Amino acid sequence: MSVELPANGTVQGLRERKKERTRRTIRFEAFRLFREQGYNETTVEQIAAAADVSPSTFFRYFPTKEQLVLADDLDPLMIDALRRQPRDVAPMVALRNVVAEVFGNLPVAELAFEQERQALLYHVPELRSAIGLEIVRGIDLIAGLLADHLGRAADDFEVRVASGALAGAALAISTITPMNVDNITRALDFLGAGLPLGPAREAGQG
Repeated sequence: MSVELPANGTVQGLRERKKERTRRTIRFEAFRLFREQGYNETTVEQIAAAADVSPSTFFRYFPTKEQLVLADDLDPLMIDALRRQPRDVAPMVALRNVVAEVFGNLPVAELAFEQERQALLYHVPELRSAIGLEIVRGIDLIAGLLADHLGRAADDFEVRVASGALAGAALAISTITPMNVDNITRALDFLGAGLPLGPAREAGQG
């Protein structure tokens, strides 16, 4: 009787799942330590010990402690969801659908984690210096997605401007309010309507 070895894809799948568990454990323990003793006061060595890995293993997953906060786990979900949107759907509508899908299916714990990540990124002074790089990364990511959806080039002027507006909107709402489906959808609707910014309404006005 011959023994059939598992397909390479199966082995790779097990390895990938193990790597993802290790990565999530490192981030979970890091954020717990950030809450308990502060971002600056937490060292890579402490995070590695809490996650039961070596510092060298930590650096295989995250080049720096800063990158541990910058890494956005929602990006792959958003990319996959947008690629499944019909090409004849307007970009803002497609993005609205994507936000509703991704955030609507996000477990409560993962949404809380993302909101905590955003809070750290925009309110810890030592991390704020990285916001510029994060915005550029966001613009590049959005431009690639919009270009793919529209069949245009990622460096197309209008695609880049639209991407910058979307990335800027995400930054603006993240600094003042939780990042959730309602706030993101509201921002997308406002942008899609052409930024109809008027004077403040008087009390009692509809």
